[in-house]
Amino acid sequence: MSWMKRQRMLGYVFIAPNVIGMTVFLLVPALFSFYLMFTDWVFSSGRGPHFIGLDNFRRMVKEELFWISLKNTLLVMLPVPVAVIIGFLIAVMLNNRVYLTKTLRAFFFAPYFTSGIAIAFVWMVLFQPSEGPINAFLRSAGITDPPRWFSSPDTAMIGMLIMLTVGGIGYNMIIYLAALQDISTELMEAARIDGAKTRHLISKVILPLVSPTTFFLLITGFVGAVKGFGMIYAITQGGPANSTSVFSIFAYKQAFHFYEMGYASAISWTMFLLILLISLLQWWGQKRWVHY
Repeated sequence: MSWMKRQRMLGYVFIAPNVIGMTVFLLVPALFSFYLMFTDWVFSSGRGPHFIGLDNFRRMVKEELFWISLKNTLLVMLPVPVAVIIGFLIAVMLNNRVYLTKTLRAFFFAPYFTSGIAIAFVWMVLFQPSEGPINAFLRSAGITDPPRWFSSPDTAMIGMLIMLTVGGIGYNMIIYLAALQDISTELMEAARIDGAKTRHLISKVILPLVSPTTFFLLITGFVGAVKGFGMIYAITQGGPANSTSVFSIFAYKQAFHFYEMGYASAISWTMFLLILLISLLQWWGQKRWVHY
């Protein structure tokens, strides 16, 4: 066997574990789920899948919880651009020589590498209606009847949006810091010599140069928001009164509470189509504002 063939075989050996893993744990389940969404298979019934065509989708659009989950899924996308903007502004500040720069970077980034479930429980304590520090502060400020946050259908989603916004800032900041450090210092100095003020540097120089980073953060952020599950389920499990139910929780409950695998697969593929639509719209729109 020639040297080139040996190298090629060695390459196949190295990629084989990933290919096998993706095939067994991703591709095969995805194809099986695609088949199941056209069936009425209930796992606990003891019978096999029965083909029913598009009945799962007809049932889904008639169900009120589907529209509630769709609305909530779109709502949890709102923190993405907010966290991107705040992360960018913090990155610009920390990119300059300020006091305790490294400490502040670690402080803002800490929530990202901390367990999501642990963060969820911290937020549960912070937003605890009777003894939580946030409501204690509101009472000290003169608000006699502060919100019940995750315990009330009226305020549970507001608390969730605050949590998701704060949780996304650190990661965005670190990615922006990496992008900012790639900007030529000579270019920035030339702009300052030409009379550019700070706001002009940010809007006319920095923002266009980091636009690919902004696009990356937006597209991955929106996809992550649509797929979001762990922290929301840990805090509210989609409640109270389905006020925080999103697509992922809707599908999870149908699959593992009611064992309706066919119906859950239809919901999951609808979520995939929503992610695909959002991604395609962003790919189309980025031609207008992203500068490579």
